[in-house]
Amino acid sequence: MNQTLVQRREKSATEERSVGNNSWIVAPGVWRLKDIFVNVYIIQNRERTDWVLVDTGLKSTASKIRSLASSLFGGSGSRPKAIIMTHAHFDHRGSLLELAEEWGTPVYCHHMERPYLTGQSSYPPADPSVGGGMMSLLSFTYPKGPINASDYLKELPNDGTVPELEDWKWIHTPGHTPGHISLFREKDGLLIAGDAFVTTMQESVLAVATQKEFVCGPPKYFTPDWGAAARSVKELAALEPNIMATGHGHAMYGDLARKELHKLSREFWKRGMPATGRYVKEAAAFDENGKPVHIPSAKGVLIKKIAIAAALFALGYLISRQRKNTKGISKLATGQLGSALKSSALVALGATAAASPALPSIPLIPAI
Repeated sequence: MNQTLVQRREKSATEERSVGNNSWIVAPGVWRLKDIFVNVYIIQNRERTDWVLVDTGLKSTASKIRSLASSLFGGSGSRPKAIIMTHAHFDHRGSLLELAEEWGTPVYCHHMERPYLTGQSSYPPADPSVGGGMMSLLSFTYPKGPINASDYLKELPNDGTVPELEDWKWIHTPGHTPGHISLFREKDGLLIAGDAFVTTMQESVLAVATQKEFVCGPPKYFTPDWGAAARSVKELAALEPNIMATGHGHAMYGDLARKELHKLSREFWKRGMPATGRYVKEAAAFDENGKPVHIPSAKGVLIKKIAIAAALFALGYLISRQRKNTKGISKLATGQLGSALKSSALVALGATAAASPALPSIPLIPAI
């Protein structure tokens, strides 16, 4: 650990401070907003009064971003100078189109993330066989298709500078996605890692609900290149961050945060990644523009899907039977949950589409 580097930095914060409504001050001029199970960040330019949004969360996050921005900067018309995307998974770009169209704000990403934000390509399939938790088991239901934000999209500058944020730099941290980036502010060692690593076990519903702190590799079910992911964690650990803010989980601070990140980097092959899985022995391959050109076969995944489907159907059946012992709204909710789980079992087997409007919003299912 480079103590000289750490000691010469400004000590801007030692812990998060809640400002209500699932929002926290991470450091002066940086706020974290959590929606269900994912974080977005607002960064104020210290030299001016304007601000930048990092990621856009789920579709439900738009109204919460507006509310926080209004409370911080005044007026319902408050809008950012830019939107920076760490990557384009469904839980990070859910509100992107709505907000970009409303604000007319430029959206910046790495050039290898463009295919997923211009309607050109879907991500490789999720791997529900890894991680062991309900978030992983249901990952086959999560959207992996692209959106088309071409009208607003710009590529990040090649020199590592971040538009509208002079104190920050961006770092290419692939593995979780081909064009994944993280953001770093040297003056106080503040790292916004995105999903290059996270500070809670994102595969587990219990961990997601409690936000129990644990420095982990990227969410396992959505990571198609573990070699690149390991190298990205090593590069971020070498920064010796004072503050670690990630796409999932609380921000972590100081020596403990650095110690845990270095431990993850040293032991990545046993702590940061699964022992087996679709992408463990063979990574997905991408071309120079970020499009998938090779996706490993799903050997063993079909068996896992059948097992998941059986478990979901059985759980749905038991919950549906429980309706007989409930009344009113509880009876209706129980019946809907049972039907949703049984329908998810069909989705697991590829028998129906995952986005049926009759079912609850997919991001809510794993949060139950």
